[in-house]
Amino acid sequence: MKIKKWIFLAVILLVLYYTFIVNTVLTLSIIFGLIIAFKLYKFYAKKKLNKLATSKELFRQSELGYFIALVAKVAKADGRVHELEAQLIGMMFDDISKVFDEKEKARGFMKEIFNDEKQTLDDTKQIAQSLNKLLGKSILKRRQYVSFLIQLAFIDSGISSEEEKILRDIIKELNIPSEIYDTIVNSFENKMKNRTQTMSPTEAYKILGVKEDDDMNTIKKAYRKLIREYHPDIISSQDKDESYMEEATAKTQEINQAYQTIKDIRSKNGL
Repeated sequence: MKIKKWIFLAVILLVLYYTFIVNTVLTLSIIFGLIIAFKLYKFYAKKKLNKLATSKELFRQSELGYFIALVAKVAKADGRVHELEAQLIGMMFDDISKVFDEKEKARGFMKEIFNDEKQTLDDTKQIAQSLNKLLGKSILKRRQYVSFLIQLAFIDSGISSEEEKILRDIIKELNIPSEIYDTIVNSFENKMKNRTQTMSPTEAYKILGVKEDDDMNTIKKAYRKLIREYHPDIISSQDKDESYMEEATAKTQEINQAYQTIKDIRSKNGL
């Protein structure tokens, strides 16, 4: 009887040992291994990214370089880069340059690539094809990049016919079905349709968080601060869904409308 009890107890202890000791150690080892692997991945990914800042040509032929080239094509599609587009692009350069060790050098390359690529629209399809190859099978990244380009086209006064044509060429080369593009555009429009109505001066001042007796310098500072806070960040959007870009665009449009409303009021009053 005692032997059976001891055998039974030994089996129980063995089960408990494997359940709470061996498995725990194994689980912790796996977790620790994954953490190390993730840190190594981030280290090598950052090292590879920073290599781009060593050469303008390397940067130009990278995923980011081709994307910036497409940004230039969309921005210049209707003949000129609108002030609001330039502002958004400048903040995009700031966002991207933050991930580089040599921030100013990387930003300089991006600006040069943008200025070079906005000179012609003829090679848009080829650039989109090159980006498509580098993106591999990543559907999410394709949609995020296209969402940003749509947001850029929306930022001034909606998508013009010229911008529409360029965007259609890009999505075709990125293997994004027209139905998906239409869905993204419709979603953007729905988010903003209630914000394009005539805005009252009271609403405009409230949105910018300023007072009616504040001077224009104070209002400009408040406006720039809000735009920088709410503009869609192409780096942050990598781990977010499309609704992030839509909401950021709608909020940006609202802030722009409030600022323009106040500017118009001040201009009429000679202030």
